[in-house]
Amino acid sequence: MTRPAPTPFALALCLALAAPALAQSKGAPPKTPIANYWMDVATVHLGMPGVEEMADMPILGGMMGNWFGGSKLGVMPGKWLDLALYTRQKPAGTEGTHAIPPGQKMGPSLPLEPVPKPQPGGTASDTTPESVEQQKPKGRLLLYWGCGEAVRPGQPRILDMATAGPMDFAKFFVGRYAPERGATSQPGRAIWPNERDRQRVPKDASLQGDHAVSGDGVPQSLRFAIGERQDFMERLNLAAPGDPKGVVTASWNAVPHARAYFLSAIGGGGDDMVLWSSSEVPEAGLGLMDYLANAQVDQWVKEKVLLPAATQNCAVPAGIFGAAGGAMLRGIAYGNELNLVHPPRPADARLLAAWNPEWSLRVRVKSTAMTMLGQEAQPARQQKKEEPINPLDILKKGIFGR
Repeated sequence: MTRPAPTPFALALCLALAAPALAQSKGAPPKTPIANYWMDVATVHLGMPGVEEMADMPILGGMMGNWFGGSKLGVMPGKWLDLALYTRQKPAGTEGTHAIPPGQKMGPSLPLEPVPKPQPGGTASDTTPESVEQQKPKGRLLLYWGCGEAVRPGQPRILDMATAGPMDFAKFFVGRYAPERGATSQPGRAIWPNERDRQRVPKDASLQGDHAVSGDGVPQSLRFAIGERQDFMERLNLAAPGDPKGVVTASWNAVPHARAYFLSAIGGGGDDMVLWSSSEVPEAGLGLMDYLANAQVDQWVKEKVLLPAATQNCAVPAGIFGAAGGAMLRGIAYGNELNLVHPPRPADARLLAAWNPEWSLRVRVKSTAMTMLGQEAQPARQQKKEEPINPLDILKKGIFGR
């Protein structure tokens, strides 16, 4: 069945009705802001003897930073701040200045320096496919999940690292994660800390107050205020004393403004590496020890992946880390993400065509902690003094092999 051709009047009417949409899609200016600004705000607490010294070591500090989800510059305890600026007016990067409130106690402003362009070339790795095959890990990965005194039916999920292929590893570690949306260091952005200024954030620093960002190509209107919900969060005091052969109850303080919590632990026993998370569903949590958007936090609380904000304890089931003689336990309190755009997006759709945002702001907040899960008791007949578990030993056994 064929349709009759539209009459000239009908065709003209359709074009007239579609004219505003055509004008917006073809001739309207882009709706992306001229400048984007990111602030990542973290509080880090390490409740383990010896780890603060490890964090000062460049190699170990970098590896711990990748696992722990710390600041771009390390995982030493304290307050951490990462800033990044991008402007369409200077896509290769621009020097900028972030004027800060007096309560931040870091001077009147922080300099924003462009990220250097990556240099071509470099030293090629001398690792050959043969050596990679020889270095293939042995042992197993065991994944447990859920708070409670006993291991639940169907656990653990086991992966034999000696025989597993890439797809097996991908299936074993499948889980939730959030794409990077914050103050990352990449070409075209101006960042702080940088080579010009990498001062530590004072312990009593506060972000509350008026902020302003300026620079070549940056709109003069890039000014905003930070309140208590986006200030540095309180320290997450995570404790888990006890014998790892039995039930170990992890507990923590109620961090103000926290939307949710999440815990995970890792320990090595023999050739095995044992992982556990506080999720009620199978989840290793490798992508969760980081900033999350408010909507993601709320959704994953509903899915029982994250612990509700009212939670202050979680029992690690008995026997999971008994052979490991302990484990490294980490936790995170998710803060409240702030997203602003100026001028604000009009609620009236008829005004969108004339709306041209000048800048956007994203502030992400979290508080993280790491401690030792339990401590294996010495036999009663031994008279020698008990020695604390060395977290470096667990790293060696569980991550680097025996």
